[in-house]
Amino acid sequence: MIPWLSIDALLLVHVSMSLIAIATGLVAMAALAFGRFLPGWQAIFLATTAGTSITGFLFPFSGITPAFGFGVASLVALGIACLALPRRSTDHWARIAYGVSATTALYLNVFVLVVQAFQKMPLLQPLAPTQSEPPFAIAQIAVLVIHVVIGWFASQTSRRADGRQALAAPPL
Repeated sequence: MIPWLSIDALLLVHVSMSLIAIATGLVAMAALAFGRFLPGWQAIFLATTAGTSITGFLFPFSGITPAFGFGVASLVALGIACLALPRRSTDHWARIAYGVSATTALYLNVFVLVVQAFQKMPLLQPLAPTQSEPPFAIAQIAVLVIHVVIGWFASQTSRRADGRQALAAPPL
């Protein structure tokens, strides 16, 4: 915990960054699935997703929790995305690595959003008070399927882009 930052202020920063990360990530990754790389949107998505994970580690906790695991997994996915990003325009495998890892980071953020929604929203909380009920499972499965589809299309778009570049390249 940062001594000059209260828990309430930290929570506000953390949640705000998380919502910005999710909103920009949905736009950026949907565009990537359709073959368009939006550098500004991607940059904001990556930065705010990293900020979300980092600020999550500033909350007081004892032991390894699921939230801690999600934070670590998100930072690993973001690390892969950042390593692949500079070579994304020239390397087919870097495009795939970027698409899969960035989509994974977005998925982890949205997964946590659904968990928090079922915990905190009066409309959803009664539907899954222990988060083991069917409405919660259905919501999480839907989130997973949507992100797998986005990641798959981003991967396929990368392959098609490589094929167009190969056809356009002059013979040696």
